[in-house]
Amino acid sequence: MSKKALLVIIFSLVLTNCVTIAFLVSAYTREAQKEKNDEIVAKIGNSRITRQEWLNELENRFGKTTLEEMINIQVVDELAKKNHIDVDEKTVEREIQMYKISSQSYGDSVFNDKELRKQIRYSILLEELLTKDVNISENELKKFYEENKHQYIMNDTYHLSHIVVDSKKEVQQIINELKDGSSFEGIAAERSKDQLTAKEGGDLGYVSEGSSDVPPEYIEQAKTMKVNEWSGPIPLERGYAIIFLHEKIKGEQLEFDEVKDQIRRQIALEQMEGNVSAKQLWDDIGVTWFYEK
Repeated sequence: MSKKALLVIIFSLVLTNCVTIAFLVSAYTREAQKEKNDEIVAKIGNSRITRQEWLNELENRFGKTTLEEMINIQVVDELAKKNHIDVDEKTVEREIQMYKISSQSYGDSVFNDKELRKQIRYSILLEELLTKDVNISENELKKFYEENKHQYIMNDTYHLSHIVVDSKKEVQQIINELKDGSSFEGIAAERSKDQLTAKEGGDLGYVSEGSSDVPPEYIEQAKTMKVNEWSGPIPLERGYAIIFLHEKIKGEQLEFDEVKDQIRRQIALEQMEGNVSAKQLWDDIGVTWFYEK
């Protein structure tokens, strides 16, 4: 047998083996996927809910909205690159601080910094894209700033959690437990008398001086604290409290040059009719999706 013929036979055998292996792997993958889809995720008496039934229900309820949000993010990102629109970190950071100060939110509604940063950046890019062709004079921008200057005053703000109990003795017990490594959130959830925040680990969100959402004693105490520090006992009208300082934001008066781009977007968006959405930009880049079927 010639060397060439032998190589042909060997190549044919190798190709056959590769095809066979690929078929077996594919069959195994399909079988594994089927087993995963048939996996029981809940049992209710004699009834069962499979993973596939669960996923189908999630898609029916949230699939369209979730896919639309994913498309919107991609559309904004692509069009921003195409139009050479970018957002510097200083602008993102400033708007994050403004959001935190104005949100007064707590618990699950407090974004982690990474997620908040992504959302703020997306919002700014979307607004820039929607308003890029709108021209507003410098005089009009300055007029708006002077008339709404109070909106750009950032007071000292504190992200706090608290635990409220009946006696000073209980607070001291809690402080000892914290020193021994116990979790502030865990103790708040189990023992705080403030039921509204207890379920959120005692989280009060971001509060500023003069806020009616917390006792003034909290703010006075927070001024003297370091980040990631808990306080001593704080007397209240009913009982005692201990607070934990997550973050401290130093207040400032934002100058016109720092916020004029934000003002321009705000005025331009107010002039637009209808809902403001990234979906308005889909035709600019060309979008086709599953729900057009």
